[in-house]
Amino acid sequence: MDGMVAKQAEVLAIIPARGGSKGIPHKNIKKFAGYPLIAWSIAAAKQSASVTRTIVSTDDEEIARVAREWGAETPFLRPAEFATDQSLDLPVFRHALEWLKENEGYEPDIVVQLRPTSPVRPVNLVDDAVRLLTDHPEADSVRGVVPSSENPFKMWLIDSETGTMSGLIKLDGIPEPYNAPRQVLPATYWQTGHIDAIRPRRTFMAGDSMSGKVILPLLLDPAFKVDIDTLADWDRYEQLVYYGGLDMVYPEHKRRSLPQKTCLLVMDFDGVLTNDEVIVNQDGLESVICNRGDGIGFWLLREAGITAIVISSETNPVVRKRCEKLGIQSYQGTLDKATVLKKYLAENKIPAENTVYIGNDINDLQCFPLVGCAAAPADAHDLVKSKADIILKRNGGQGVVRELCELIVRRNKESYGKDS
Repeated sequence: MDGMVAKQAEVLAIIPARGGSKGIPHKNIKKFAGYPLIAWSIAAAKQSASVTRTIVSTDDEEIARVAREWGAETPFLRPAEFATDQSLDLPVFRHALEWLKENEGYEPDIVVQLRPTSPVRPVNLVDDAVRLLTDHPEADSVRGVVPSSENPFKMWLIDSETGTMSGLIKLDGIPEPYNAPRQVLPATYWQTGHIDAIRPRRTFMAGDSMSGKVILPLLLDPAFKVDIDTLADWDRYEQLVYYGGLDMVYPEHKRRSLPQKTCLLVMDFDGVLTNDEVIVNQDGLESVICNRGDGIGFWLLREAGITAIVISSETNPVVRKRCEKLGIQSYQGTLDKATVLKKYLAENKIPAENTVYIGNDINDLQCFPLVGCAAAPADAHDLVKSKADIILKRNGGQGVVRELCELIVRRNKESYGKDS
């Protein structure tokens, strides 16, 4: 009506996260690309303009604590009977909304489900789903889908008694769809775990359906098709986050991918090429522990035509000798690493966007904005890891440089071929 402002829909994001994962223990709070897995889904809700409240439904006190640290509410702990391997979504969500109504008088208009195991989401996904649902009053829910990689009309069931097969799905007008050309078969879609937007009063709060009868599709780019179930999935999708180049939601700042073509790798010395410890003898002479595997990493860079240098705040013969042995140039004794880096890039006409920096401590942060991608060892200072684009799996002095070199060379080859 004229002169009246429509009331904003109350949109509740629910992130289900039970504590008993067996395939990947403590999965929901295990660090994925530098952040607890659950933090990625919380970020998707918190960064949405549509979501008015975000809660995590969990049976686990530790998950609840981490969820609160990342900005979600945990007003209750989920009963154990709704937190088993066989637990379905419907009783979990019904319990959450019944608890909120009975204890707070709170009843949302729309519920958004964000599964933690699909952490890689497009930036506007949640708002797009809510908008699609609100624009279609006849719809009960919206579900995220991608084109299916395999057509179910060409799938089979095997009878356990006879050993014979029958087609999984029948299709009107085509007697044997499994023998038909794919071009005449309907397009099919696979549901992902990224997003469900649901009207609860029409679905799980009114009956025994999680999605209702009128379900609208929200078509996602297949590049975002991520569902983490195994450690192999975990490793593969971390690489997607690190250098997949996707416009996606991040828990804090937007992380950059490795450049498609890296020309220069810049490193701190202590805590990167070493384990950040120093051994001092009775005469005051220092020695450090390095990893021989890093030498192979530098060989890989040279073979790929990529330069590596060290910028260290220390003035130490250990730094000079180690860099000479590795065949890389070193700059020592400077607290202003940023000035040294900018001068090197200018003199050698190397674009900043084709440069990667790796450092472990807060004096390295000055260089992070000056390059195309910033990396940190797994044991770097927490502030450094929060600002880094890539958090590597290995610690300083334990092969972290070799790990980064291999990623850089692989990225260059994928982008430009073997002769890059």
